[in-house]
Amino acid sequence: MANSKSFSLAPGRSHPLGATRLDDGSVNFAVFSRHATSVELCLFTDREDPTRETERIPIHEKSEEVWHVAVKGLPAGATYGFRVDGPWLPEQGHYYNANKLLLDPYARRIDGPSSHHASMVSLDISGARNNLDSGPVAPRGVVPTSDTYDWEGDTPLSIPMQECVFYETHVKGFTMKHPEVPEELRGTYAGLAHPSITEYLVSLGITSVQLMPIHQHLEDGFLLDRGLSNYWGYNTLGFFAPEAGYAASDDPVTEFRDLVKAFHRAGLEVILDVVYNHTCETGINGPTCLFRGFDNRVYYFNSPEK
Repeated sequence: MANSKSFSLAPGRSHPLGATRLDDGSVNFAVFSRHATSVELCLFTDREDPTRETERIPIHEKSEEVWHVAVKGLPAGATYGFRVDGPWLPEQGHYYNANKLLLDPYARRIDGPSSHHASMVSLDISGARNNLDSGPVAPRGVVPTSDTYDWEGDTPLSIPMQECVFYETHVKGFTMKHPEVPEELRGTYAGLAHPSITEYLVSLGITSVQLMPIHQHLEDGFLLDRGLSNYWGYNTLGFFAPEAGYAASDDPVTEFRDLVKAFHRAGLEVILDVVYNHTCETGINGPTCLFRGFDNRVYYFNSPEK
């Protein structure tokens, strides 16, 4: 991992949170942490070895409790994460560990499906701090490009509640074996947007389709150990990113937007099942890949003595 000067840096701004493409072509990165002592932006720009951390940029600018920097010159397809340091005081609810690569909580797109790995775990089997480096295996955000999606005037349908007929379904399961959906689209957002699906739902009198979790989730370690996977998706990793594993293309964001637009054209509302009461980091014995690493005391409820 090199600390090169291949990019130009500017202080950036504290709002909005996450990674945002600016008018001058640079990308603004802004993350929250109240108790951190340092925050570093980690870049992955090697196309031949996309899991290799190539740049590490210390973030010096801090507005209130938001750390921010703007970076110009990032190549297309680059991914990123953060390393955050601070106190390791479990008795006070602090679990800072710069050995863990952290996903931007506001990432709009994540680099492929995400799975648990032993190096992401907060504590080792003895209960001590786990200092394994999770960089090569931790989930990473995709550096945003210009957002030029054409919604073609699409707006929410706002169907009165008393007129709604709901249908709950799973993106993957609904079309996985559907004979009228092209095989390469089955189990995906594009498959669900296929005319055979929208026409069928409309024929049933459905007005509103509730999708089971489509947010990026982390495959649980205890399931992977048994050769299983988290089918239902109730293990949220990225609240702002559509699950990459449900995309037929390499662009889950555009594909999901196309799905929403297709449903609206057919007169169908789209409702998302969102789980806010827990995340994929589980308890303190779980992985540190997101909120816990940025500020466990702020993002999570802790026991009364912490």
